[in-house]
Amino acid sequence: MQVEQLKHLVQNALEDLKAKDVLELDVREASSVTDFMVLATGTSSRQVSALATNLVSSLKEAGVTPLGVEGLDAGEWVLVDLGDLLVHIMQAQTREFYDLEKLWGDFSLVEDQVDS
Repeated sequence: MQVEQLKHLVQNALEDLKAKDVLELDVREASSVTDFMVLATGTSSRQVSALATNLVSSLKEAGVTPLGVEGLDAGEWVLVDLGDLLVHIMQAQTREFYDLEKLWGDFSLVEDQVDS
């Protein structure tokens, strides 16, 4: 699956369960590990886990198997590794604490923030 199709599928899966503050970053110039990152916020550990589970299910339905999924049990910060795309789904306080937007902030913001 092409990365643009993958990004679209991720956006739809996150929006389906009302993810907050969905943000996409282009980190191709800064990282040899991945090309894009998607950040999203869930309102509770239950929603973070549900968002990640819904995303993984949507990916599998489309024939895509994640390279890895970390943090699903705790529901504080779930990382879904799709190779060229990393998806970070976090609770608000975790996202604020780690502030990945600032860490990667010198790099291109691909899409405006989406509030669901």
